[in-house]
Amino acid sequence: MRFRAILVTAIFIFISGVDTSFAKHLDTAGNLYPVVEPDALTEIRAAAARVDWEKAIDRQHKLEMIKNFRPGDLHPLPAAKLDKSFLVDMTYTLDSDIPDGKGGVLYPKGFSFNPLDYVSLTSILVVIDAGDRRQVDWFKVSPYAEDYRTRLILSGGDYYDLSEELDRPVFYLMDTVARRLQLAAVPSIVRQQGNMLQVREVMLRHE
Repeated sequence: MRFRAILVTAIFIFISGVDTSFAKHLDTAGNLYPVVEPDALTEIRAAAARVDWEKAIDRQHKLEMIKNFRPGDLHPLPAAKLDKSFLVDMTYTLDSDIPDGKGGVLYPKGFSFNPLDYVSLTSILVVIDAGDRRQVDWFKVSPYAEDYRTRLILSGGDYYDLSEELDRPVFYLMDTVARRLQLAAVPSIVRQQGNMLQVREVMLRHE
């Protein structure tokens, strides 16, 4: 990282001196001219002096917090023990009235509806545990890795490092989403089938 390289360079400069005891006079050869450009050491020292180290270190601290972030409602899942496929009915029943904004009720408590009757899920959800290297390697060679519709979701592992490795956005699996989709194992692939969602669990063989 650029910040880390600058920090290491600056610290090295300030804690180490320049030993000139080995130098010796070699006489003059040709004309001498004044030095127009500052030497590299002077430039680095001047650049280091201009750095607001408190802010730089604070940025580094914040970056570490981002890299180590784990949501409190992260939903861990075990590795799939067999290949399995099932459908999930997304029908939802309201537990309270939905007002119409005019003093009335738009949809009453107890009203049931399936959102997939009105909208389509164009994304393919692929859920893995990034802490299991087999699952990461499986995803990298799967057709989903090259499919622009794929949204990669993690039930565990480091999202920051995996996002850097795959050069793509990575998301964490929230507890409410896992329960709504009835996810029980990973890797899982979720995609729409008619007005329902199909969940397919994949068992990875040990090599």
